[in-house]
Amino acid sequence: MFGYFFLVITSFWILKPVKKSLFIEHYEQSGFDLLGWHMSGPQAELIAKVLNMVVAFAAVIVFTWLARRFRRQQLSFVFTAFFLVSYAAYSFVLGAPGGGTVWSFYLFGDLFSTLMVATFFAFLNDSVTPDAAKRLYGLVGLGGVSGGVFGSYVVAALIAQVDRPQWLWICFAIGLMIAAVAFLAGRIVDRNPPPESAPQDPPQQEKSPSARNPAVEGAVLVFRSPYLLSIVAIVGLYEIVSTILDFQFTSTIAHYLEGPAIGRQFSIVFAVTNTVALLVQLLLTGFVMSRLGVHVALLVLPVAILAASAGYAALPILVIGSLLNTADNGFSYSINQSAKESLYVPTTKDEKYKAKAFIDMFVQRFAKAVAVVVSLGITTVFVEYASIRWLSAVIIPLIVVWIFAAVYAGRRFRELTE
Repeated sequence: MFGYFFLVITSFWILKPVKKSLFIEHYEQSGFDLLGWHMSGPQAELIAKVLNMVVAFAAVIVFTWLARRFRRQQLSFVFTAFFLVSYAAYSFVLGAPGGGTVWSFYLFGDLFSTLMVATFFAFLNDSVTPDAAKRLYGLVGLGGVSGGVFGSYVVAALIAQVDRPQWLWICFAIGLMIAAVAFLAGRIVDRNPPPESAPQDPPQQEKSPSARNPAVEGAVLVFRSPYLLSIVAIVGLYEIVSTILDFQFTSTIAHYLEGPAIGRQFSIVFAVTNTVALLVQLLLTGFVMSRLGVHVALLVLPVAILAASAGYAALPILVIGSLLNTADNGFSYSINQSAKESLYVPTTKDEKYKAKAFIDMFVQRFAKAVAVVVSLGITTVFVEYASIRWLSAVIIPLIVVWIFAAVYAGRRFRELTE
């Protein structure tokens, strides 16, 4: 599973710069017109991020329908096959793309992360016991962090030598490796499957899963469970907080630096952030989850962001503004992801696949869309740099609610596993 996650995230970090650069380059010169509104490439990308919510809703329906019929490596095979066919098809049109190709490929890149990460964690959560999750999720999560570092550095080193269609054939080869690793992992789990989790709530008279509409099946499971709703709060609040933090971070660098110094600062901060994420996952995540518990691991990210936001409100200088990115992404993709994903281990099979798909695909994308609206509003109201620091006053109350949700989820997880 370490290898599986490594390959998925490596592919994601290959697709992300390819689809983003294709989109921005296509519209940066001529711009994009929408109902009389002439937008630049970055503004048009915000519209694409909103459209991702629509694609994610369709993905929830397809994932839920397929999850009724397939599990673990079988589901991995289905989605991997879809992306293999898509890689091959796009490789023939990305050489001279039109507007439709540019938009569809941008949405395709996000669809990859939406489906493949959800499929991976559904497989993983359906393959381990709660005790094994606390011991192993730090190591497995390290595979994803390592894949992010590896994929981003490979693209940075070879982006000038490899064209876009060739990158897709590289992703095609990685997809074949994902299928092979899923096959091997599935055989191991099939020989020694974990016990089925017991339902959290008393049996109720309701439609059988096969009779329920796949568009709402995951939502029904979520809204009838306070435990799953606490996970919704963790996911949604993080997306909004992270967007505001990113705006503060970008505004700080743009205020203090200019010209090539801006790019150098971004590269330094991202390198530091990736290094922190790798070290946290390698040295901290496994220890905290196995020795202190998932409930403590869930609090690391919001407490780190809370400290960074308070520091920025007090002293909005370049160093502290840059640390906002590290406090967010250095802990989000490491200890927080491992802890958050382990929350699904003691849930039922339907909740592992269908409720989780609704949260990871629709709730997360919906929160991102809300965050886009928030960011557009922020850029309208907070124009002067002197006012940017006070956005921390918006972040801190959201983090307090996030911490309450994390405490509840952690306590409930401990009850379910004990």
